[in-house]
Amino acid sequence: MATGLEALSVLLADDNPHMREIVSVLLSNYGIKQIRAVHDGAQALSLLRAWQPDLAIVDFKMDPVDGVEFTRQIRNAPESRNPYLPIIMMTGHSARSKVYEARDAGVTEFVVKPVNARTLLDRIMAVIYRPRPFVRTTTYFGPDRRRRADPNFSGPFRRISDEGQGQGHGLAHGSDDALGEAAHDILI
Repeated sequence: MATGLEALSVLLADDNPHMREIVSVLLSNYGIKQIRAVHDGAQALSLLRAWQPDLAIVDFKMDPVDGVEFTRQIRNAPESRNPYLPIIMMTGHSARSKVYEARDAGVTEFVVKPVNARTLLDRIMAVIYRPRPFVRTTTYFGPDRRRRADPNFSGPFRRISDEGQGQGHGLAHGSDDALGEAAHDILI
């Protein structure tokens, strides 16, 4: 399968060896040759001290460091070498609270297990070819959580580039279509 991803390097962290194998095979089928797989977020953080991948794919629930804590460390730790690293979260937990927890930690994309090959490829293509701008506030650093402009938003605008050229204060209250998709196609 020609995907244009041959030069991509991927860090894969999942405590389930079968899931690591499945995702590694999928990544190889996409043409990705540089894959390093580890069994938890602590090992992933350790590996990042010596190697800088283009993308991380992490499981939500791992011990001793889960995917959410891994993401927080990447985004916010002073020693983080790449706070802009695209992070795709994989999980069997698709409850709204889990999706929001991952999103609020700074995850770039979200995939629900069992992993669908097309969905995983779509998420990888999104983070590589259509990256979202990063946002820094006093309580959040990560990809802009808004997927689209809400035509019904009537609050203050935050950016000069926003339609209306307004300069309001605080966060816009645009709609977030995070959970409007089918379980295997959740977008955050």
